[in-house]
Amino acid sequence: MSFNLNRINPNQTQIFFHDGRFETLTNEELSDFLLQMGISEVSDVVDQNLVE
Repeated sequence: MSFNLNRINPNQTQIFFHDGRFETLTNEELSDFLLQMGISEVSDVVDQNLVE
């Protein structure tokens, strides 16, 4: 599954999936999501393109 991350404010990040879906997550929800995706750590880059 591939997706892009976009930090929209200090406590929220939008995840844009390549199938057109998107979600807005808090920092805690983002941490849980990344653990489920098998990604343990993400640097503080505003925009990232992650592919699993």
